[in-house]
Amino acid sequence: MDKNTIIGFLLIGVVLVVFTWLNRPTPEQIEAQRRMQDSIARVEYAKQLDEQKKLNQEIEAEAELANLPDSVRMARLQNSFGVFAQAMTGEDGFTVLENDLLEVHLSNKGGRVSYVRLKEYDNYKGEPLVLFNEDDSKFDLTLVTASNRVVNTGDLYFTPVKDENTNRVTMRLQAGEGSHLDFIYTLQPDNYMLQFTIQGTGLNGVLSPSTTSLDLSWQQKIVQQEKGRRFEDRYATIYYKFAADDVDYLSETRNDSKQISNRLRWIAYKDMYFSSILIADNEGLESTSLDSKMLSENSPYLKEYKATTTLPFDLKGNEPTELRFYFGPNSFPLLKSFDKGVEKANQLDLEKIVPLGWGIFRWVNQYFVIPLFNFLGQYIHSYGVLILLLTIIVKTILFPLTRKSYLSTAKMRVLRPQVEEINAKYPGQEQAMDRQRAIMDLYSRAGASPMAGCIPMLLQMPILIALFMFFPAAIELRHQSFLWAQDLSTYDAIVSWDTYIPLVTPYFGNHISLFCLLMTIVNILYTKFNMDQTNTGQQQMPGMKLMMYLMPIMMLVFFNQYASGLTYYYFVSTLITILQTVIFRYTIDEEKLLAQLEENKRKPMKKSGLMKRLEEAQKMQQAQLEKQKQQRANIHRRR
Repeated sequence: MDKNTIIGFLLIGVVLVVFTWLNRPTPEQIEAQRRMQDSIARVEYAKQLDEQKKLNQEIEAEAELANLPDSVRMARLQNSFGVFAQAMTGEDGFTVLENDLLEVHLSNKGGRVSYVRLKEYDNYKGEPLVLFNEDDSKFDLTLVTASNRVVNTGDLYFTPVKDENTNRVTMRLQAGEGSHLDFIYTLQPDNYMLQFTIQGTGLNGVLSPSTTSLDLSWQQKIVQQEKGRRFEDRYATIYYKFAADDVDYLSETRNDSKQISNRLRWIAYKDMYFSSILIADNEGLESTSLDSKMLSENSPYLKEYKATTTLPFDLKGNEPTELRFYFGPNSFPLLKSFDKGVEKANQLDLEKIVPLGWGIFRWVNQYFVIPLFNFLGQYIHSYGVLILLLTIIVKTILFPLTRKSYLSTAKMRVLRPQVEEINAKYPGQEQAMDRQRAIMDLYSRAGASPMAGCIPMLLQMPILIALFMFFPAAIELRHQSFLWAQDLSTYDAIVSWDTYIPLVTPYFGNHISLFCLLMTIVNILYTKFNMDQTNTGQQQMPGMKLMMYLMPIMMLVFFNQYASGLTYYYFVSTLITILQTVIFRYTIDEEKLLAQLEENKRKPMKKSGLMKRLEEAQKMQQAQLEKQKQQRANIHRRR
């Protein structure tokens, strides 16, 4: 990382610190916020009490019904639930669908998916990776009967109907003689997709004749699966795709909700590396409300998601409602494969839930980094070695730009004695403009430019930022060990503690990551090495040297909770940069370079557009200073 990059990052950090300090709340605002939080807490507590009261009432009602004679109990159920009275009682249990990738449980109560386990993965504790179980999720359809009674499928008991196809199960809700509602689930071998079909039979006189759609309520708590909870939390949110538009998402860092009137193609309950996605294959989802709620750090869950939406439904049963569930990893190649051979207008774009950056950074990841990473993965099974090789390849591709940047700095370094002569010729702040103009004139005549070193660095930024986005999102690194790092997808702590330390724990965490520490040490060494190499003799702002050394310390705080695969990449990348700089230092003959610059001085000077603009700006500034000086002199004479 060169001087210009460090200055850029440092200025960004200073702006953020100053902005935070200027926008800190006043004591009155803090007190008002505390009162608001207390008020919200009281409302939440009252809501919980109300929900508990309702639950107790339901339990008491069920107990009361259980004690009644069968005929009386059925009469009451008939009065409340009409044709669905029979389905209000049943036997708890579930039916299992599974293949080599998934184990899915279908609950008798509600006929819904109540449990999903991904067979090829485990959580950070080494336990089976369960996306959700019966207590973590809800999936209800609202039915309005012909007699205007409202019932929810989540309260009703379905009967599993076995099929000749062992991959398919029909959960049937009886609604009287010859009438039923079917939830048909089909799980193909070696597939994370679960086909879900809703179809009615003989419901024309059972449900309201105006029924053309069904209201759906889908809730799920997101289980913590990774060791770094705070880091995992940054990637967990709800994504959704508009039927004829792009993909959008709710905030990852706060409670968020959104009302959407446009039709949606799918809704994704996303965690860092795994997702539950509901896909509509008919006319889409309409009148959707989405809600994402953050949960306490003491909870085993990260967030709680809820979606209410409307599904198309054919009351006559001629056209089934076709849906799909995706329960699986957020693997870019896998998600992209579902659009293979599909027309552009009908593509799902599920891969867009993988956060690879926006614009050019995503393109770099999609068309360069990921194909290269997957290609290397076919032959290299150690991901630590793979990252090393990937870094070398990237550095080799960027080598011409890096060399050009170094050559620009070398030109200014060999001109340093002449710059020092100019400094001595125009000493003091009052001659600063003359001194700066003389230095710029020297650079212009010699063919050197202070900006020439920045342009190659700017051209490298898309790849550097793309890699910053790629490594934390790469599920391939999950639970892959290298050297002391047990999992390249999370931090590699060598020291940990449990005590909460204000200002330290929220930002730095309760650990020290070794790769991050090594990255910081190497960056400090490179900063010193680079400052010695790039000393051009020009005066620097006071304290700039100290600020340059503070930048790696800030990176230590910022990256300590990031994936060790990312900090390992930065560590290796900086080492290679130092090696390249040493090679440049001993392969570029600075005496010949100085002779070339001296030869350039004797040639007719052709100024670039940039140099012309800089000179014009300097002349305007000089004229302004002269004008201000004259005005002060006039004021002094009047006195």
